[in-house]
Amino acid sequence: MIARSAAVIILSLLLPPSPTSAPHTREFWQEIAKNRYEVPDHESADALAHELSALLASPDPELRDDLAYSILARWIYRDKITVPTMLSLTDEWRANLKSGLGEEGNDSVLKRSFSALCLSSMARREVKSAFMGAERYHQLVAEATAYLQAERDLRGYDPTLHWIHSTAHTADLLAALAQSPLLTKEEEAEILRAIDARLATATQVYTQGEQDRLAVAVVAVVGRKDFAAATFDPWVTHLADEDRDVWTATTPEALARYQNHSYMLQALTVHLDLEPESPSMAGYRKEVLKVLADR
Repeated sequence: MIARSAAVIILSLLLPPSPTSAPHTREFWQEIAKNRYEVPDHESADALAHELSALLASPDPELRDDLAYSILARWIYRDKITVPTMLSLTDEWRANLKSGLGEEGNDSVLKRSFSALCLSSMARREVKSAFMGAERYHQLVAEATAYLQAERDLRGYDPTLHWIHSTAHTADLLAALAQSPLLTKEEEAEILRAIDARLATATQVYTQGEQDRLAVAVVAVVGRKDFAAATFDPWVTHLADEDRDVWTATTPEALARYQNHSYMLQALTVHLDLEPESPSMAGYRKEVLKVLADR
C-alpha cells in the first residue's frame, strides 16, 4: 500500500499540470461592452468578475478603464453578480488599497486607484440594497479615509496610462459611502478631516477636477439629515487658518495648499447651490463664501 501511494505521488509529479482556463481576449470584453454589458450566454458573471478584477491593475487603459471597470460597475448595479462574489470582490479591493501604498511614479497606483473606484460602485449598490453588513461597511469607511490621506501618487491623467486619478476615485468612494444610513457622526467628521488633510498635504495643485470631486463628497456628508451642522464652521475655518501665512511664509507647498483649498471651496459653493434650497444649505454656502471673500 505504501509503495503504491509512493508511485502515485511520483507519477503526479512527472505529469504536466492540468490546463487552466485561458484568460479571455480583449475582443471578448469588447463584445460585452458593445452588447450593452449583457452577460454572455453560457458564462458566469461571478467568474468573469474575478477575471475582470485582475485587469484593474493593467497599464492598458482600455482593458483597465473602458472594459474592466465599466463592465464591473454595470454588473454590480444591475445585480448580475451574486452577493458572495460581491463580498469577495469588496474584500479583495479593500486589500488592494494597501498594495504598494507609498510608491509613486510607477504602475502600482493603478490597482489602488481603480479598486477605490470599483468600491464606489459597491458602496452605491450597498445603498440600493444592503449586503456588506455593518462591520465591513465601517471598516471600509476607515480604510477609504486612510487611503485618501496616505496615497502619494497623485497623478490625474497620463498620456500613456490615461486616467490614474486616485484622489478623484477615492472622493467618489467617500461620496457613495456617505449615502448610507450606517454612517456615524464620528465617520462624517472623519471624512471631512481626511479631505482637509489630503488638500493640505498634496504636493501639487490638482488640475484634473479632483477638488470638484472632493467637494461632491463634502456635500454628500453635510447634506445628510443627521449631520451635526455645528461642525461645519470649524472645519471651513480650519481650512482658512492653514493658509493664513501663505503670503508671508511663501513656499511651493503652501501655495499648492492654498490653491487646492481655493478651488475646492469654489466648487463647494457651486455644489451647495445646486442642492435643494434649505436653511442648512444656505448657511453652509454663506460660511464658504465668507471664507472665499477673505482670501
